[in-house]
Amino acid sequence: MTQGKHRLNLRVYYEDTDAGGIVYHASYLRFAERARTEMMRSLGVEQVALREDRGLSFVVRDLSIRYRAPARLDDVVAVDTELRRLGAASLTLRQEMTRGTATLVEIDVNVAVIGRSLRPARLPGDLHALLAAASARVQP
Repeated sequence: MTQGKHRLNLRVYYEDTDAGGIVYHASYLRFAERARTEMMRSLGVEQVALREDRGLSFVVRDLSIRYRAPARLDDVVAVDTELRRLGAASLTLRQEMTRGTATLVEIDVNVAVIGRSLRPARLPGDLHALLAAASARVQP
């Protein structure tokens, strides 16, 4: 992460597009999920280990998405992920997808932490501190 943001570059493949070669709207959600996972991985947090060792998982609670411009087949899209708010049992992130200087998509996503019972769970202190330290703009 650099200055509180994580960047993941993705190439658009045929499977991501509609018949006209334009990225299908739901593909952006997959891109965003990959970027959130890679952001956590860059901090040393592996999703499988988190679930198996601590019984915790992240789930999308809600999101808002704004489509600004289309991505096309073979484009390289940058997905920037920034932690905006860190709660006891949730994260709020802003994700922006760009191609060069053009903003394609903006996503605001609230991610909840759940335990094995599928009920809300608190972030362990060490993980909370790690996320707070990695973010430049996090609000409590």
